[in-house]
Amino acid sequence: MIYQIYPRSFQDSGDDGVGDLRGITARLPYVASLGVGAVWLSPIFTSPMRDFGYDVADYCDIDPLFGTLDDFDALVAEAHRLGLKVMLDYVPNHTSSDHAWFRESLTGKESGKRDWYVWRDPAQDGGVPNNWKSFFGGPAWTLDEASGQYYLHQFLPSQPDLNWRNPAVRAAMFDVLRFWMRRGVDGFRVDVIWLLAEDEDFRDEPVNPDWKPGDVEHASLDHIHTQDQPETHEYIREMRRVLDEFDDRMMVGEIYLPVVKLLPYAGTAEEPMVHLPFNFHLILQGWTAELVRGFADSYDAECRLRHSWPNWVLGNHDQHRFKSRLGADQYRVAQTLLLTLRGTPTVYYGDEIGMTDVDVPADRLVDPAALQQPDSPEAGRDPERTPMQWDATANAGFAPGGATPWLPLADDYPAVNVAAQDGDPASDLNYFRALTRLRAEYPALVGGAYRSLETPGADVFAYERMPEHGGGERVVVLLNFGGEAADVAGLAGGDTLLSSLGDRPERGAALRPHEARILRG
Repeated sequence: MIYQIYPRSFQDSGDDGVGDLRGITARLPYVASLGVGAVWLSPIFTSPMRDFGYDVADYCDIDPLFGTLDDFDALVAEAHRLGLKVMLDYVPNHTSSDHAWFRESLTGKESGKRDWYVWRDPAQDGGVPNNWKSFFGGPAWTLDEASGQYYLHQFLPSQPDLNWRNPAVRAAMFDVLRFWMRRGVDGFRVDVIWLLAEDEDFRDEPVNPDWKPGDVEHASLDHIHTQDQPETHEYIREMRRVLDEFDDRMMVGEIYLPVVKLLPYAGTAEEPMVHLPFNFHLILQGWTAELVRGFADSYDAECRLRHSWPNWVLGNHDQHRFKSRLGADQYRVAQTLLLTLRGTPTVYYGDEIGMTDVDVPADRLVDPAALQQPDSPEAGRDPERTPMQWDATANAGFAPGGATPWLPLADDYPAVNVAAQDGDPASDLNYFRALTRLRAEYPALVGGAYRSLETPGADVFAYERMPEHGGGERVVVLLNFGGEAADVAGLAGGDTLLSSLGDRPERGAALRPHEARILRG
């Protein structure tokens, strides 16, 4: 199980309103108490922070905002002492425009680093080379007036795309991986890994007929020439060979694609690629028992067919908090689903205590995706990145020195915080811990098989987890997606191990509205 930490928002130890490495290290015992196995840190590298670390100016150093390499080494040592793996966010698609490579690239067409980035002459009319769009709005091209050429950036103009067709770029970026693995890093979450290659002929992309005004501008095109290109797979195979130079390392790939295109990123036994191609479909699809069951069945079957290990996620730094998306009634149902399906779950910091999106005032917005697309309210990511709520003191214990946090706190932090929930057996935090204890106690919930069960009502999703090769106990999970009780007498024959409502219903008892129940099979 992976726990994602957004470093700016976890714990401020320096009294500047921004989280840092020493703050994270101090809170690692709490993370270990959750029963997770690995910590993933969003970017901490040297950066001008125009996209809050996803614009890297030096891949082999820590930004002073977060601390030093010594602070990082101390964090790794403490995590390993506590039995936690450490994963870093690796950003290979683009650098910051402040990176020394790009600054050298700007010195002219004859620069030795010119071909490290993607440069094109203007179109015949003198404008941008083609119609490609930035994820943050506007063209994906910016003119360098000194040379008369445009450079590609799929995000901000200050995030120029690296040219992965250049072997020297790949060699340099692979050395970055080696640098961090030599410091004890156990793995990487690879940012926008499906974007590494672009169409070699730079053809225009077709218009998306389903796009409508108000949707993000990037979605106005069908991205057949900038995403999921065949060359990307070869680059990832090379990347995997670098990881395999070291023992027991892994990588997760950020990939927003349909399952049929997603799973090939795991590669094959002969040519492996990413260990876990991120599966975002619980976030992106509708939330009904029928839809979730249908996807869980098909995804699990496809993973088995391709010998790929499943993974699941309900939220991250780019997606609204799932308690806000799905509602308080379904919060524990969703949490139970995440931690009991076959596969590796990834948990976003604060979701274990039921944090929700924060309504960030216009004068406090900092996310470039929101600031550059004011007509697309869903583009902003500030609401899900707000500070961790540790206690009821000023600044929720996040910035105890009194500095103003970089993003505003939720109004509910005096009640929704770790300290308040830690000692409450009925809290969301302790329900999360109860789920992870069950995972530790019942091996079938981690490595066992999955099979969905027929249910009497349309709002109930039920499945069993069984040991793959005999031995151990079977576990049944019942999830009520609706507001009416459901007769599950045919399914609820075993003793209740855990109910989201906090009690232990008798065998065969009706599944109550919005209840999640786990039974001994």
